[in-house]
Formats: sequence, structure tokens, C-alpha cells
Amino acid sequence: MSSRRIGETLRSARGRRGWSRDALAYHSGVSASAIAQIESGRRREVRLSTLAALAGALRVSIDYLIGSEAAMGSPVFEHHVLAYDSDEDFLAAAVPFLAEGIERSEALLAVTTQANIELLRGSLDSRCEDVVFADSSDWYSSPIEAIRRYLTFVKERFESGAMWVRIVAEPVWAGRSDAEVIAWTRYESLLNLACASSPATILCPYDASVLAAAVVADAHRTHPRVASGTDVAANPAYWKPEDFLLEAHTAA
Repeated sequence: MSSRRIGETLRSARGRRGWSRDALAYHSGVSASAIAQIESGRRREVRLSTLAALAGALRVSIDYLIGSEAAMGSPVFEHHVLAYDSDEDFLAAAVPFLAEGIERSEALLAVTTQANIELLRGSLDSRCEDVVFADSSDWYSSPIEAIRRYLTFVKERFESGAMWVRIVAEPVWAGRSDAEVIAWTRYESLLNLACASSPATILCPYDASVLAAAVVADAHRTHPRVASGTDVAANPAYWKPEDFLLEAHTAA
């Protein structure tokens, strides 16, 4: 990493916050003299703990500070779609997905129907104690609220020590008006942007046996990866949010 690049990026990030070096020192716990040395390029080796403290205070990533290509690369968030048409299909994907998270000591949340919650509890048996369950009808009160709840859950679990979060997230489609279906479809696309930096994998089940074909088709356009049983693959039908949100429903 270039000490000059770190210094320039640090100075720029501090300027955007409107902070003096003393202010950044106060918020980060890194001394003002050390910050001055880094910004000037005089300090050639910067410890990871120092970078983490500065990045945390400035609300940027370490990759951004050091000028890594990762800062412009793919987001860490993983978003999978699961089209199922039977209880067996649902369990064949959802149970291994959650079980793997249990084995890895990840934080787990299952937001789905009461019927599917019971199926999961029965299949996971005593392991279900490691999963937080929530009813979809309560969780999905509005697109904005649903996103806020997911972001809050991920943030709280990550700050509590979880290295990753796994979520089974089944939206509510029954009884939605045409306008509401469009809004919730856009929500699925927006989730890729809202959660881009979140250390989480969300598996979204869609019951193809009861849902309109158009809803399932749009689900494949809003999820980067598609799940089938324990297999997960890149989704060739996926539209990036900037394409889907600008073009898919321009007539709405």
C-alpha cells in the first residue's frame, strides 16, 4: 500500500467530515501527531488497528483508505432467490442453509409464514434455539420498515460479535394490490443497494405453487444468485438495481 495514497485519502475523508486533525483524533483515539504523519506520508507503515480506528471514525472502509480495488469491487452482501413448490423443496434449501450457519456460529433469522416456521422448527429440532423466528405478516409492514429491520438486525448481531448473518426472508404477496406488488418487487431490488456492505446472506423463498408467474419472474430479476436445494449459482436472469429500478417498471 502507498503511504502517500493513504495520506491523501485520509485527508480527503477528514475534509468531507469537516474535521480538524484534533477532531479526528478525538473520535478515533489516534493521536493528532500520528494523523499528521500519516497524511504527510512520513509514516510509511500504518498498523491495521490504526487504520481500523480511522476508518471507523470517518465511516469509510479500510479498503477505501488504502486505495484497494476492493473498495470499488463487488459488495459483500449475498442475496439468493429460492422458487419452491412444495414443503419438501422449501426445507431442502432452507434447513441446510440455516444448519450451516449454526455450525459456523453465525447469527440466524428466519422471517417466513407460521406454517414454514413450524416446518423449520420441526426439521431443526433442538438447533432451532439458535434461530430467531419472525412472522412475515408482522415483519413486512412496509418496504422501508422491512429494510430498516434487516439492517438493524445485521448491525446489532455484528456488533455483538457475529462474523456473518444468515436470513431466510419470505415476503408477503397474498392480498397485495398491483401497486403494492410493484413496490415490494422494487424493495427486493433496493435491498441489494441498502445491504451492499452488510456481512449477510439473505435467502428469499417464493412459493411458486401459489404465486403469480410474473412475481416469480421478477424475483429472478432482483436476486443475483439462485438457490435450488443446497446448490447456489449465479443468476443469469438478474438485473442490476440501476437497470431494474430505472427500466423494469417505468410505466408504473
